Order: sequence, then C-alpha cells, then structure tokens
Amino acid sequence: MSVYFYGCVTLDGYLADKNHGLNWLYETGSPEITTAAKFYEKMDITIMGRRTFNEVKESLTEKNVYPTTENYVFTHEENFSHPYFTSVSEEIVSFVKKIPQDKNVWIVGGNQLVAPLLNADLFDVFILQFAPVLLGKGVPLFTQEEGLKRFKLQEVHQYGPFAELVLIK
Repeated sequence: MSVYFYGCVTLDGYLADKNHGLNWLYETGSPEITTAAKFYEKMDITIMGRRTFNEVKESLTEKNVYPTTENYVFTHEENFSHPYFTSVSEEIVSFVKKIPQDKNVWIVGGNQLVAPLLNADLFDVFILQFAPVLLGKGVPLFTQEEGLKRFKLQEVHQYGPFAELVLIK
C-alpha cells in the first residue's frame, strides 16, 4: 500500500481559509492545468474528512465524484449518507493499516487526518502544489506532533500559477 497526499496549499501553508473555504484556490487557477487527473488514475481509494467532503460535494456533480475509487469520509455524523461515499468513524491510522498492500490511497484532506498519519509515519508521497497566495489565517496542512520528518525531493514542476513539489519518504 502506498499512501499519498495530493493537494494545494497557500504559501503560508493553509489548506483552507479560516471559514474552511477554498475560494482562494478556485480564484487562483483550475485543477485542469495540474496533474490531478493523471494522479487520480493511479488511485484505488480516496479518504477525506467531513469538511473536505462538504467542499468536494459543492464543487463536483454527483456523476463525477471520484467514480473509479472506493471513497471514504471520516465523520462522527450518524446520519451521513451519500451514494458514492462510505462514512467511517474509526481512528484513521487503524483504518489505513487494514487497507490491502496492493492499493494506492489518496488522503484528499484535511489536517485532522494528515497529522495522525504523519505521526504514525504512514505517508509515502506528498505531492504539494503551492498557490501564490497568502491568507495569514486559516486551516494549516501540518499539525502533527513535534518531531523531525524528512522527505526526499523527487521532482519540481510548474503548472500555470502553481509550483508543485513531489516528495517521497
């Protein structure tokens, strides 16, 4: 199993603004100019938190919501229901450790999933795109426990206004 984070942050490291919105991203550029579609083709499973799901749900139509992957939303909401997503309320690390070894897993967001997976050293690849935007406040990507984590820089790309770093364990 390989665990990936693929996503865009601001220059000051935020996934979303202080209201969990992504307008800063939508106003910067389109995912069509990045490697998002090619990346998605390699994935078997998507995992996201409830707030990320709410944003994804707003920006995609029902028919094109990650159609070729198993899709999971981590939520404590008991009445969560969606035809293309399965709700999960267990702890993220134990859930990921049960995924078969031949699967590629995309952690779509957010930081409440990223932090425990980083703490457990479960990420294999980070594909981080940086938007030329400063928010000053917002939802940070990295909130893991203190401790040195090193990655190797594998590639650097530019897609329109986005700078992309591919980092491997």
